[in-house]
Amino acid sequence: MDDSVPKPSVGVDAAAGGGVEVSKSPRPSAPSSTTAGSRGLPPNQRKPSELSPPPAEEIDDGDELVASDDPFWLRRTLRQSSALLISALLHMVGLIVLGLITVPEKVVREVQEVVADMLEEPERDLQVVEIENQIVEVREVSSQVLSSSPIMSEAVGGSGAPGYGGAVGPGGLMSAPQMDKGLLAAASSDVDIGGIMTDIPSTSRLVVHAPDGTIGDARAIVNSYQEALDQLTQEILWMLERGKVLVVWNFDQSESMKNDQKEIRSRIDHVYRQLGLLGRGQDDSLETAVTSYGEKWINHTRKPTNDLIEIRAAIDTVPIDKSGKEMMCQAVGQSISTYRPYCQKTDRQMALIILTDESGDQANNNQYLEAALAEAKAARCKIFVLGREAVFGYPYAHVSWVHPQTKDVHWIPIDRGPETGFIEQLQTDGFRRRYDAHPSGFGPYECSRLGSHTGGIFFMLPSLETDLVYGEKRKFDLEQMRRYLPDLRSRLEVKDEIDRSPLRTMLERAIYDLNPYNEEAAKIVVMRIHFSPYSPAFVEQARHEQAKALIYIDYLARVEKTIGKMERLRREEANPRWQANFDIIYAQTIAYQARMYEYGAYLEEFLKKPKIVPATKPPNLTHVGWEIATRQETITGDKIKPYVERASAMFRDVINNHPGTPWAARAEWELKRGYGIHLLEDYDAPRPVLPAGTILEPVPKL
Repeated sequence: MDDSVPKPSVGVDAAAGGGVEVSKSPRPSAPSSTTAGSRGLPPNQRKPSELSPPPAEEIDDGDELVASDDPFWLRRTLRQSSALLISALLHMVGLIVLGLITVPEKVVREVQEVVADMLEEPERDLQVVEIENQIVEVREVSSQVLSSSPIMSEAVGGSGAPGYGGAVGPGGLMSAPQMDKGLLAAASSDVDIGGIMTDIPSTSRLVVHAPDGTIGDARAIVNSYQEALDQLTQEILWMLERGKVLVVWNFDQSESMKNDQKEIRSRIDHVYRQLGLLGRGQDDSLETAVTSYGEKWINHTRKPTNDLIEIRAAIDTVPIDKSGKEMMCQAVGQSISTYRPYCQKTDRQMALIILTDESGDQANNNQYLEAALAEAKAARCKIFVLGREAVFGYPYAHVSWVHPQTKDVHWIPIDRGPETGFIEQLQTDGFRRRYDAHPSGFGPYECSRLGSHTGGIFFMLPSLETDLVYGEKRKFDLEQMRRYLPDLRSRLEVKDEIDRSPLRTMLERAIYDLNPYNEEAAKIVVMRIHFSPYSPAFVEQARHEQAKALIYIDYLARVEKTIGKMERLRREEANPRWQANFDIIYAQTIAYQARMYEYGAYLEEFLKKPKIVPATKPPNLTHVGWEIATRQETITGDKIKPYVERASAMFRDVINNHPGTPWAARAEWELKRGYGIHLLEDYDAPRPVLPAGTILEPVPKL
């Protein structure tokens, strides 16, 4: 492998075997000329009769064709024929010349595109980080990684597999869903991405009519459970005006919902008091059932009841599921199917109320969401969800948990998004997988779809939970966000629309090629953040990361160039959500090149001039390593200046063009991070000494 840094201007294209294929328009062939009255055929394809004058024996003389032996007639005919022939030849030549210099507008555009392709952007100078001879061995290791990865091998010019089926995240929670392409009869795609899924918003209507003709609400922001329950009470009252009602409460059994369950139980009296049923034991107009779900579904009421004491007792029996699995969609279908016969027998309407802080198990959702929705529509059941805001374009939020015995801090992932049917934002922050909890402005896709498509409501609680890692409380204006509504159609419909859009397909491929949850891609795109405090180990780690950084920079440059070739399609894209997706991802690929170059350069500088820090600090802290952090100051100056200026300008454009949206908030965050890198010393207190034989408490699964 060449020791120079691959130039960022090299793009991903079919010729290079890159991660994103972009088809080019064929070069225009020479236009063929036409003449008036020739039926659109070029001269060499016309019949002789169309180009020559009629025979002498057939001359149109008024209404009759006559022939004559008169020599004057013959001379006159010859003179007229000569004039006609000369005129025809002159007109034909003129029209041929005119046809040759008249090029259709479409061809002009194609020629301009070809010229534009030939005028490539000058290669920018991104100098090589000086790396010592030890890097050779590391590069050999990195080459082995590339050759074993169908994604990265293809990106750097190999012939890897054309598609791949997803990725695995914490606990196997982030595998890309596999859609049955046989169900997409009308689907067509110019670029085969091998089952990679990303959400595609649509310009078509985002919700369908509920069974009773009403349209549900995919997002109703409330400030507290009390406000949500007040609105919910009003919805039930409206249903009671039309007849008897069965309310089925469906509780999430996860440990993270323990406090929420207590709050709901404490406020349940208020709901039934507002409904006027407290103390009316004989009134069966409103009956209640209680169910819950975790890894398994549980029915807590033997039969529906209007006894408030029984309702409270049933809620108290909701357990805490230690498995960390939330089979939400399956539980929704089972709850409705269990009570559907009872409602039909007693002529009751049904309302299902889901209380959860997550979006549910991903695989279970993919399998059961549409079945649950069909069951709800068949039962004319409205679904109301009290839940949390989805993380922007990312499946997880993380909760910080301190182990009570070891005092170790754990960041426990919980399913919290995304707000769309498929991933539509980069899952990396440029160094490793995301850990942020940037708000999306919407609820998780499954929760929102269940509420809106049954005439129900998704109530979004904006308050931040305790110990949420990198949590951010931000309230987006509903009217401003209306243009950016996620597409809540079925995943099959959404995927079909992805495949029909070269722009969206290209962004989807870029997202999954840079997916840190894919084991092969992670070998390149996940950089080391923590380094050893000991010199020999630090040198080895730094050299290895510098070698990876060279490959990563090259790949980011290829992705950047491929996205840049889609700028014309970006201008033609009608959906503001996908316009914003393009804008932020394009800017990030440029910014991450600058940061990655600083990363390699700073490690080199640190190797030459390492920081000297004390091994211990009072009262009992010990130096345990070095940790990478971002900053505004850079050490490479003019070498990354073009990237910094360009990325910063593009982030500011995102802020200006998509104000008051998660895209603008994410762009602000990227600018605040800066483009510089430095190492911070990390100190820890000693772990507690536990008695021999102590059984450690397991890390909870939320």
